[in-house]
Amino acid sequence: MLLGVLVGLAAGFGIFHGVKALLADPPPGSGGFPFVSSVAGQRATIWAVGDGDASDAGRAVADRIGRAPFDRLLYLGDVYENGTTEDFAANYAPTYGRFARRTAPTPGNHDWPGHKTGYDRYGRKALGRRAAAWYAFNAGGWRVVSLNSETDHSARSLQGRWLRSELRNPGTCRIAFWHRPRFSAGKHGDQEDVGPLWSALRGHAAIVLNGHDHDMQRMRPMGGITAFVSGAGGRSHYGVDRDDGRLAFSDDKTYGALRLVLRPGSAAFAFVAAAGRVPDSGTIGCRR
Repeated sequence: MLLGVLVGLAAGFGIFHGVKALLADPPPGSGGFPFVSSVAGQRATIWAVGDGDASDAGRAVADRIGRAPFDRLLYLGDVYENGTTEDFAANYAPTYGRFARRTAPTPGNHDWPGHKTGYDRYGRKALGRRAAAWYAFNAGGWRVVSLNSETDHSARSLQGRWLRSELRNPGTCRIAFWHRPRFSAGKHGDQEDVGPLWSALRGHAAIVLNGHDHDMQRMRPMGGITAFVSGAGGRSHYGVDRDDGRLAFSDDKTYGALRLVLRPGSAAFAFVAAAGRVPDSGTIGCRR
């Protein structure tokens, strides 16, 4: 009998540690584990930008971000040209590489096809573990949720189910970010396939951040969500349809990034040009 108990305990111990190991280090392409650490305190400064490179414009945007202390950089995807190890070395390391330990990334359409040799290796090198395809952390009284527009994001997908579990708690003090925007007045336009992400967030988030279109956009609130496109990281410029009635602000001539200062219940935002000009700013509240 004692032998049976010992065997049972040993088996249970093995199963426990097997499950624990799986949760701590899930397979590539999955996510949900704490890939990026939370920011302590009741105030956090976060920058968000995507579609950068090591051009003069890209370096100028990175230099602007680095001029003052900040807590996290949300990199909104696309390390050109194909997100490979060589591309990270050529176009990411000279610009945003200095911020690696403070960066919360999401993969872009240029990155994901070869993520095993680029995005995933970035996670291992910068943070000492494989990158997560989606994850969340806390900052300034807000929940910041990184999603992946480049892998399965349907309502029934692993990512979709994880997102719904993230949204169980009440309130809208959440910021979600991924690469391709659901709504955009830029060259690429609305990305209808990411609708399940937007639908899940409606009533549960106040801000959504995206890249993909190489410009700056702020949409008027839709379903209680203010959407930003911050893809003016230096690669090039894409024109914006200024007659789009959903736009509250747009700039397709300037390189720059979006800065958010987070406090419990509010987020002060500002698009900041590489040269320091602030063409758009304001405050967004959330329900706790």
